[in-house]
Amino acid sequence: MKSINAIILLVLVSILCTIGCHKETEEQKIRKVIAEIQEAAEQKAIKTLLGHLSKAYRDPQGRDYNGIKGLLVFYFYRHQKVSVYIANLEVGVTDSTAEAAFEAVLTGGDKKGAAGGLLPDTLGMYHFTVSFIKESGDWNVLSAQWNRTGEGARE
Repeated sequence: MKSINAIILLVLVSILCTIGCHKETEEQKIRKVIAEIQEAAEQKAIKTLLGHLSKAYRDPQGRDYNGIKGLLVFYFYRHQKVSVYIANLEVGVTDSTAEAAFEAVLTGGDKKGAAGGLLPDTLGMYHFTVSFIKESGDWNVLSAQWNRTGEGARE
């Protein structure tokens, strides 16, 4: 009986060590950053969002760090409720750079009234390509490009 208990204890200890010793991959870290950005957008937490943005940010549309900050402030001011749904996320990592591609459904609405939160004022599906750079051990967004996709989009 003691040997069975010892074997069970040994198995449990090895399982716990395996779980505890699991090192997060760079791809998992990027996925985590994207999830944090998604959550921060829904909470309209501009400071948190900007914390994931490189000061060297520059996108093909000509926006820099301050341009994205202004875009976020405008969108969050315009919509009381913001929702972000991400699908088809693909991440590729090369040394200190990475790229993520995904589809995102963005909605913005007004919380007024009982039915006000059911249908969004704006609805759009976008394809995002986001470039990341590793700065001081953290993955930050260096550039992003997005294009509106799909039918039935309203603004």
